[in-house]
Amino acid sequence: MQFNRCCVSKVIVLFYPLDIREETHKGGVSGTGHSKPRKENKPQMSPGKHDPRRAFQLERVMLFSDAVFAIAITLLVIEIKVPSVRDGIANEADLLWAVAHLAPKFLGFLISFMLVGMYWTRHHTLFGYVVDYTPKLLWLNLFFLLSIVLMPFSTGIFGEYSTPSTIHYIMPLVFYVLNICYSGFTLFLLWRYVGNPANKVSDDSLTPEITRAAKTRAVVISSIFALTIPVAFINAWAARYVPLLIPLVLRLANRGKRK
Repeated sequence: MQFNRCCVSKVIVLFYPLDIREETHKGGVSGTGHSKPRKENKPQMSPGKHDPRRAFQLERVMLFSDAVFAIAITLLVIEIKVPSVRDGIANEADLLWAVAHLAPKFLGFLISFMLVGMYWTRHHTLFGYVVDYTPKLLWLNLFFLLSIVLMPFSTGIFGEYSTPSTIHYIMPLVFYVLNICYSGFTLFLLWRYVGNPANKVSDDSLTPEITRAAKTRAVVISSIFALTIPVAFINAWAARYVPLLIPLVLRLANRGKRK
């Protein structure tokens, strides 16, 4: 027995899901060649996202930067030498005095540890907005990482000459402060470059307000550390504690912006 093809088609269509029947009503059953494929609105991707190779190269930049930070922050503690018996330690009192003698080095280590950690978080936040890269961005990032690599050495020389007998030396403090000011300056340049829409390396979520706040933070930290140099000519001990003002000044700056 032969069935009418038209009747068979109608029966089959009744058992199709609703969405397929809607397409069939518009232009025939899918797969028969009579339906027109629907156009999908694909989201517009940011620069560099459409190219897997450039996305991979950008990821390499971030991984390389993280490795530099990890090594630098680990090397900071190596500069603090454990007191040895060879140093004339004969009892616990001598050991306690030797450890207390390391207090300036521990202070320098803690300040540098917090600074490197803070710079890493700022760098991590910055590259969270980056969707593409340029040769200039790569070089700015390398110049910034140079300051991070120098941090263990500048911290070591600063801590070594912060003992009661050598704390009056100005040069170690100046070298340490210049290292930190250089870090702040290069981080400022990074934020300014990435935050400029004309460079087309960041997405739309990076607003001018975020960029302005980040640049202000970099300038404030560098300025407070630069203040330690003139203070050192007045009181070498007091100059070591000037950086402790950074959290207070940043909080006051944030309150001023909110008002």
